[in-house]
Amino acid sequence: MSAFQLQRLGILMEPEHGNPMEIEGVLNPAAVRGPDGELYLFPRLVAKGNYSRIGIARVKFNDIGDPVGVERLGIALEPAADYERLSDGGGGCEDARVTFVEPLRHYLMTYTALSSCGPRIALAISEDLFHWERIGLASFEPYECIDFVGVDNKDASVFPVAIPNHNGKLQLALLHRPLFPGTLPEDIACKNAPRIVDRDHESIWISYCPMPSTGLTPHHLGLFNSHHRLATPVSDWEKLKIGGGTPPMMTRHGWLILYHGVSKAESVGEVRKLHYSAGVMVLSKEHPQEIRYRSVHPVLTPELPEERHGIVSDVVFPTGIDRRDDLGCKSRFDVYYGMADKRIGVARLDVPEFLPLGAAADPPAVECEALHVKD
Repeated sequence: MSAFQLQRLGILMEPEHGNPMEIEGVLNPAAVRGPDGELYLFPRLVAKGNYSRIGIARVKFNDIGDPVGVERLGIALEPAADYERLSDGGGGCEDARVTFVEPLRHYLMTYTALSSCGPRIALAISEDLFHWERIGLASFEPYECIDFVGVDNKDASVFPVAIPNHNGKLQLALLHRPLFPGTLPEDIACKNAPRIVDRDHESIWISYCPMPSTGLTPHHLGLFNSHHRLATPVSDWEKLKIGGGTPPMMTRHGWLILYHGVSKAESVGEVRKLHYSAGVMVLSKEHPQEIRYRSVHPVLTPELPEERHGIVSDVVFPTGIDRRDDLGCKSRFDVYYGMADKRIGVARLDVPEFLPLGAAADPPAVECEALHVKD
């Protein structure tokens, strides 16, 4: 096998008929193995007015081990804190990722909290996946001319083990995607003239939080105070925007993540449509701020009717991943993804024996340098 192979396994979850909490979609789930070895999803459940909760469901498998359905188990989080609520009573807890963080000995959930300040990265912890305690919003120190605190931020996930930062210190590492003003794909798609990709402001970032060797508590995480630009748009299929997807999972080649990229789709009248696809990125095991492999072409694009038509058309959005250790297949990963912001699909990703050649990597990192891209 010479390339990453991905095979759709089917639709796993759709809005439940008659359930008002799911009337506007079931999408973008976290996926994680529980203490009992079972696989649990944490889907975003969208009620009327884009009011989002994070549910919990147990995955059902068939005789050969493929996921085929879910058992709904209730709500993990719903808007309650000030940073999750809008002034009109709306709000949202959205797009969770869940990782068991070994140094903390807890599950850590990163999710998007929607308030009148905009979307921000929020954190919650659990010992058993059924009882969650909010930690609050992730906090960041400024980085040179970049302030992560006052801007929208999404698509966050953490590594399951302590990761060496640029100085070699073992710390909690966070992948995130600040949404600086003017960098939304909806904004960029409206510009017909050649544009400049700001390699700082249109990037996936990796940031680090100190982890003391003694007195470590999961309830009081510190500031993320060490930042590194990880990846910025390169290929045509992602040139409007890239963002994080699944949490990092270890493979024979390094840390695997699936990420999303946005490009233009065919316009309908004056409406400029967007096209969300998914690619693969492999980060160095020893120094995960270094990219070993990155997709030249997407591994998943909207093709099925359920991926092309829904609440938001032409979207595949991976957020959950499960390494199939239970089947003895350490190179098989099941990827759970949002379909047109309405349903949840699952696909099988097989990691090749060797990394493919000719991977598209970022240009050499040069601070404050701009890369020109033509629409």
